Amino acid sequence: MNTIWHPLLPDDAGPKYLSLARLLREAIRAGDLPCGSKLPTVRDLAWRISVTPGTVSRAYQIVTQEGLLEATVGRGTFVAALSPRLGPRRDGRNPLIAERDLRNSPDLLDLRSPHVPEVGQGEVFAEALRRMADQTAAGWLDYPTQMGERDLRQMVCDWLGDRVLGGFNGQDIVLTNGGQNGVGLILSCCLRGDRPVVLTEDLSYPGFRYAARLARAEVVGIEMDAEGILPDALDAACRKHGAQVLCVTPETQNPTTARMGAARRADIVAVARRHDLQIIEDECYQLPDSDSPALRALAPERVWYLGSLSKSISAALRLGYIVCPTGMGEIGRIAAQHGYFGLSRPVTQLATDLFATGAAQIIRDRVRADYVRRVELVVNRLGVYDLGWQAGMPFVWLRMPQGWRASTFARMAEEAGVLLRSADQYAMSSGRVPNAVRIAVAGHVPLDRLTDGIEALAQLLANPPTDLAV
Repeated sequence: MNTIWHPLLPDDAGPKYLSLARLLREAIRAGDLPCGSKLPTVRDLAWRISVTPGTVSRAYQIVTQEGLLEATVGRGTFVAALSPRLGPRRDGRNPLIAERDLRNSPDLLDLRSPHVPEVGQGEVFAEALRRMADQTAAGWLDYPTQMGERDLRQMVCDWLGDRVLGGFNGQDIVLTNGGQNGVGLILSCCLRGDRPVVLTEDLSYPGFRYAARLARAEVVGIEMDAEGILPDALDAACRKHGAQVLCVTPETQNPTTARMGAARRADIVAVARRHDLQIIEDECYQLPDSDSPALRALAPERVWYLGSLSKSISAALRLGYIVCPTGMGEIGRIAAQHGYFGLSRPVTQLATDLFATGAAQIIRDRVRADYVRRVELVVNRLGVYDLGWQAGMPFVWLRMPQGWRASTFARMAEEAGVLLRSADQYAMSSGRVPNAVRIAVAGHVPLDRLTDGIEALAQLLANPPTDLAV
């Protein structure tokens, strides 16, 4: 059922997208927009109420994340339910999975999410699994235990040997089912009270916000500059909200690719100590050959260093790790034991084989080399614009040139067959949204197709629309 909906936006109620999101909630809960109603398209509603398409798009996104709307690719946006809810959707589809399904479309080049390139993982995994087949007679019938992961934890220490993390050993390590699981575990160890507050960068990975909300936490964004979060803004937020946890990405900020300098890192640690703030240092995207001291090296008593193999070996392996604050490893492992006992035996056995044979290091080096090659391709074509990037990282950050809005560019790129993410998809509800897009380098597609996609984006950038309201 198509819906003709014409909300009246107040003139002085703050950011228009927040006002529109509020009016959407009210209309749904009052029954003015019944379940199953199809909302107007972004362009149609923007035209009717005299706002930009980006305003409507962001309002739709907020209310979709709350569970009140469902966005179905190729069909439109529909009213989903009378109240926010977790769990499966009515049609049985997870919205994140629905988005990923677009990867299989032969007509669209998906540059929204980085993908690990195929550099021989399949053959290496097959060989390891054949070796594992001869070792399944004993120990494969009982629940996994934290004690059984001791050898693998030490191998993770060796894996992190090129990072400057301060003193740590296998007793400081907790193994998790990927990085996202690690975020949830850290929050379970750190948060207390009925409505705790966690802080993160104004532009940040949406998965952290979802994990915080599952922990019943309020998420507050911290203003950023070219080096990441601002110490004064962090200090003010701690004073105002009494926050307990900060999640930050100092090496390669996602999505902006910003990197904190040594002085900024020291300032952030000083603020954290002043307010007794725990820090999640998210380094799932590891910068190759970094010799910068991690936040954990500066404040080992309060930093939880989080990483995984998803971006360097295989996302399917689901192996994450936490270097806990000094003396907190046992607490982290107790939380893991109560949460999921331990990693499944096939995962630990496979990861152990990859580390022991040196295959993991070989794969990581090949993956990084592929990322370097792909980023170089993007920079060579789009480097004339305001582009943020780091060699070896699988995405770049493009600030829009004059004549473009990020939401319009993303929409027109999709019409040209290329999917990417605008800054809106990483932003908090504070209203601080830069005019930029993130472009992943698509390790899952051939280089010639990536080249064609980047060329299509370059042609768009060179020919901005004459009417920005369209």
